[in-house]
Amino acid sequence: MEYFEKRFRALLQKKFTRNQFVRSGLWGTVALSCGAVFLKLASAFAQPENASGRPKKGIKGDCDLAVSQGDNPYQTTVKAIEALGGMSRFVAKGSVVLIKPNIGWDRTPEQAGNTNPEVVAALIDLCKQAGAKRVNVFDSSCNEARRCYAASGIQRAAEEHGANIFYPSSWNVVQAKFSQRSAMENWPIFREALECDTFINVPILKHHGLTRLTLSMKNLMGVCGGNRGQIHFDIGKKLVDLTGFINPDLTVIDAMRVLTRHGPQGGSLDDVVAMNTVIAGTDPTLCDSYACTLMREDPLAIPYIQEAVRRGFGSADIAKATITRV
Repeated sequence: MEYFEKRFRALLQKKFTRNQFVRSGLWGTVALSCGAVFLKLASAFAQPENASGRPKKGIKGDCDLAVSQGDNPYQTTVKAIEALGGMSRFVAKGSVVLIKPNIGWDRTPEQAGNTNPEVVAALIDLCKQAGAKRVNVFDSSCNEARRCYAASGIQRAAEEHGANIFYPSSWNVVQAKFSQRSAMENWPIFREALECDTFINVPILKHHGLTRLTLSMKNLMGVCGGNRGQIHFDIGKKLVDLTGFINPDLTVIDAMRVLTRHGPQGGSLDDVVAMNTVIAGTDPTLCDSYACTLMREDPLAIPYIQEAVRRGFGSADIAKATITRV
């Protein structure tokens, strides 16, 4: 056994990428002939692939922002997307779509810690109606994933509406590479976040103890593996880098029930206010800036919006935006 282990170590030190390793058929051979010890060695030596992010498509809606209001989350979401020009503007026939909600906490929809499941359901249906081949839904939860997926109602909504919902795997990641200097360099990013034709970011608007608010750029932390707590240091720069790396095609902010205090987890219904609003657009900075106004917050007081404006990454100028209110 020691001889085989030495030979296998030498083979793995050739720095196969994960995909190359899987394609080579080594997994099956090693698992059958040598047992679990070599699977552990494979995990230690196989290297993640590098990725430079998703391309920016530059899709434009019929307006800069669609702001839809109503007490039915599903219909309110549908109206917001219609006001932008319809989901077919963003989703092509036969495409793969990733819908990225907030499923971070073991909280019910009433507690407003996660994205409203009916908002997610509406987006799934719209994507399928536009001809999507597959709709994936996932998040990297903060509480235990199975409890979060169940309590949030998002797992049930996704399954009932025909989406593929799953827990992301720390094995299936790529290393982020940037053209500029970035503290997010080499950060592990879940592969499914990049290998999709359309990326729809669906955060819930809520209070956050560190950044004041959780908005769309903050929600993208859920595509990151590794020790995400480290992202909170100099978070403004890191989140703008991450948003530019992912390049969401569509941002839909759930402001149906809003956690106004004790975020991001919450728990008390006394902290929740019904705002019955869905915001949709293609500029994450603009979407986040408008959402700040619902909470009576200055957008430039939010570290990642402030950094985005400093770089010219999108616009925070709501007064100059074309806004369609439904």
